[in-house]
Amino acid sequence: MSLSLYLRLTDKNRDPSANLVLGCMMALVAGAINAGGFLAIQKYTSHMTGIISGIADDLIVSEAKLVLAGVAALACFISGAATTAIFINWARRNALHSEYALSLMLEAVLLMTFGLLGANLNILVEVFVPTTVLLLCFIMGLQNAIMTKVSKAEIRTTHMTGVVTDIGIELGRLLYWNKSKHHLPEENVRANRNKLFIHLSVFISFLLGGVLGAISFKNIGYFTTVPIAIFLMLLVAPPMLKDLRIFWRYKH
Repeated sequence: MSLSLYLRLTDKNRDPSANLVLGCMMALVAGAINAGGFLAIQKYTSHMTGIISGIADDLIVSEAKLVLAGVAALACFISGAATTAIFINWARRNALHSEYALSLMLEAVLLMTFGLLGANLNILVEVFVPTTVLLLCFIMGLQNAIMTKVSKAEIRTTHMTGVVTDIGIELGRLLYWNKSKHHLPEENVRANRNKLFIHLSVFISFLLGGVLGAISFKNIGYFTTVPIAIFLMLLVAPPMLKDLRIFWRYKH
């Protein structure tokens, strides 16, 4: 990755190549957190479809505590997405370069906290496991909203259902047989190869992140999130330092 690409990965001034690279990196992070988090607390925290279905099932069998737990997880995911929207709009109002970086920095701080305090999960399981579920749901909502805003809803990174669906659609178009005497060439079915490449890249990144996250959590435990947090901090450093320099000049 070139220096110029690195400097604009989380900056407000973007291009498609920066969106793709950032999307793959965020999918890698999401895959690692999702798979590793499952080993830690036996729950996938980015899959709101499953959580909502679980709420419905628990409601029918009158499991009030599980219903409340599901609603809380859903609320935290939504709160994470809402927090990203607030940060981005506040940064835009103040003409900051770090409009996308602020949410990622918050994600990094939360992951760092989770990694450093994770050992306590083995001490006070009844307290820390539910808290961890809510924390990871908030982080997943935070991150998914970031990439949605960055890519104008073209790239999602915390769950793969839509990504895999789009891959299937484009593969179907790619394999479609257009030979017909009744169609003009411009009426032929054609795959969007660029879109297919983007979604395949994100999918592979998520899968790779899941494998690495599972291996890391299995071998070194909750501390796995600390290097992930440091990685995110490095990603957001350029625009945040740029804003700090501008603020310093303004004050002096």
